[in-house]
Amino acid sequence: MKALITGITGFAGSHLAELLLGENIEVFGAARQRSPMENITPQVKKNVAFIECELRDSVPVKNMLKQVEPDLIFHLAAQSFVPTSWVSPADTITNNIISQLNLFEAMRDLGLKETRIQLACSSEEYGMVHEDEVPIRETNPLRPLSPYAVSKIAQDMMGYQYHESYGIKAIRTRAFNHTGPRRGEIFVTSAFAKQIAMIEKGRQEPVMKVGNLEARRDFTDVRDTVRAYLEIIQKGEPGDVYNICTGTSISMQELLDGLLALSDVDIKVETDPDRLRPSDVMILEGDCSKLKAATGWQPRIPFDRTLKDTLDYWRERV
Repeated sequence: MKALITGITGFAGSHLAELLLGENIEVFGAARQRSPMENITPQVKKNVAFIECELRDSVPVKNMLKQVEPDLIFHLAAQSFVPTSWVSPADTITNNIISQLNLFEAMRDLGLKETRIQLACSSEEYGMVHEDEVPIRETNPLRPLSPYAVSKIAQDMMGYQYHESYGIKAIRTRAFNHTGPRRGEIFVTSAFAKQIAMIEKGRQEPVMKVGNLEARRDFTDVRDTVRAYLEIIQKGEPGDVYNICTGTSISMQELLDGLLALSDVDIKVETDPDRLRPSDVMILEGDCSKLKAATGWQPRIPFDRTLKDTLDYWRERV
């Protein structure tokens, strides 16, 4: 069994590579020439075949798939930070859509009819969710509130269309917030955890800068999320879509309180206007019963452990 991971040097990609290696799957990783490698462990570096590939260029994409002939493709590469999509909407939409389009067209040209491809879509697609629509099911209307969400809807619908039109075995996943060690510092859990670690080391004044603390999110540990990726690509129905979540949500205030409780330092909390979005999704709480029915998947890692592991990760690095 051969698997190709796009975005392997990223947060989820690095954890997924470790999981696949543990399952005795041969792993290939697509990465840009200057992709940062700090998420790549010695085990992954030693056992994964890395392939330099710019996904926005159709020629190297086709060459890569011809070389690997993968049984499984996990398409995780994307511009994935919502605030960046407000600053660079054209780049976000172009990058996320064209990269996936090139993968699909290469699969068609090479006749990879049995290859399964998992598309890492997002709960951000749901956007404006009404109170009576929680928990969110896959049938919920998509009302995007960011350019990033629009790009993910395009990827999502492209997966459906290529399956229906050409038989591409695309399985769409809408992961709700996933976090844990190695999460980039621009994302909320790591942003809080890094600041606490900096304050503990005396490298930052004891003031925590935060954004909107009222928004609620459904958090899954990244190690549970990538396990869901593997189980659904093996057992899911091509052309279909599956939420990945825990079924419960917490506010950003609760998340912050959980991290602060792990530190003995007295920290003042201040709102930073630069951390507020033009429009925010106030609640994302999912229903993962469809995923569970298809695979038997269950989240295993308690959120308290996720927070501790994330904070310890940043303590080691500051």
